[in-house]
Amino acid sequence: MDQRLRERRLLERATFGPRPGDLDALRDEGAEAWVHRQLRRAAPRDAALAERLAGFPVLAERSWERLVGVDLPSTQMGGGPDREARRQLSRRAREISVEVVGSRVVRAVHGRFGMREVMLDFWSNHFSVFGRKNLVGALLPHYERDVLQPHVLGRFEDLLLAVARSPAMLIYLDNWISSAPNLSRRVRRRARVRGRGGINENYARELLELHTLGVDGGYDQQDVVEVARVFTGWTLESRHDPVFRFREVLHDPGQKRVLGRRVRGEGIEQGEGLLRRLARHPATAHHVSRKLAARFVADEPPPGLVRRGARRFLETEGDLREVLAVLLLSPEFADPGHRKLRTPLRLVAGALRATDGETDGSRRGVRAIGRLGELPYFSRTPAGFPEAAQHWVDPGSLLERMNLAFALAGGRLRGTRLGPVFPATVAKLPETRARFAEVQALAIASPEFQWV
Repeated sequence: MDQRLRERRLLERATFGPRPGDLDALRDEGAEAWVHRQLRRAAPRDAALAERLAGFPVLAERSWERLVGVDLPSTQMGGGPDREARRQLSRRAREISVEVVGSRVVRAVHGRFGMREVMLDFWSNHFSVFGRKNLVGALLPHYERDVLQPHVLGRFEDLLLAVARSPAMLIYLDNWISSAPNLSRRVRRRARVRGRGGINENYARELLELHTLGVDGGYDQQDVVEVARVFTGWTLESRHDPVFRFREVLHDPGQKRVLGRRVRGEGIEQGEGLLRRLARHPATAHHVSRKLAARFVADEPPPGLVRRGARRFLETEGDLREVLAVLLLSPEFADPGHRKLRTPLRLVAGALRATDGETDGSRRGVRAIGRLGELPYFSRTPAGFPEAAQHWVDPGSLLERMNLAFALAGGRLRGTRLGPVFPATVAKLPETRARFAEVQALAIASPEFQWV
């Protein structure tokens, strides 16, 4: 086991990369003490980061009306907003989503408590929503602030319950329109539910396949149907008042069986109970442990490490800090053969941190990351962005990475710039007549920096 490699990897993988001086500070503190400090459930206030995030007012706004700033008149019969209001709302939702993504880039680059920022990135990808669908973009401030952030280092069960109730997920996976079949038009109109009605299976399928058990978790299509029935009635107050509400009148009251067992309780209790049961299932423990190990250790994580993480998950009832400690302090984490490729966001954030650079999260820098294929909340599938290097390496993407390195070094991304420091984790290049900025770009584009 290489202790020096462990120390470097902790900064490269458990944060978005070391800033100058971080590696020496970690070595003084000790790897184990550093890990446990990073895994504290409540982090001290990061005043410098808060000052930078003040430039994104949507993050703090809790009033839906003030956030969207759009008048949403509706018809007397409970219809939706008129065409112009919908157009304004769609435009505003796009603007809000861009601000939220920009703030995430700022967090990755300037956050002092890097493990929290990495885990926010992990869970926003695990519980992926698409910022361009309907109102999802306008709901991202709530989704990030009130749903994900409080639970990134908490218990998986609490996070799962929060996501299931979140308006962003309810809209993205269409559960807000899922209802018991054969309801009368009058009942549906009174409950403000649009569309043809009936059971929608989208959330149920992704809950089992992506959020909890995994594709090999032992469920079948009938389980998907039964889970969808459980979550009928989990909806919103209305389309233009998007807060969670359980509507008994839309719920399918019949008996349900999932994974061979009867679902207990009635009404909303059925869904809450099922989420807790799924959160504590051995297949969920394995699925979550494997995804975390793929993020932090290796694209194809060692099965023995995954089993140890899953066992700790079950022993602690899904305490994510305990599972992460098993992974980060394992011998496998410091195995030289387990290399990871920086994905686009990690590449840009790592380059800025390594050179003591900065960003204000403005659009030009955000778009540069997007051109490489990864922006938070903009995966087009519920599976989120892939982790494995094979999805990010091809001749075209390597050229784009090289171009991005030179754009950063050349100061061509307004609001985002490298600092004056050469990346400490890259060997000095041979003597050259090239300008320092060009040498920086070559260092960032080098395999030594791209792989950590």
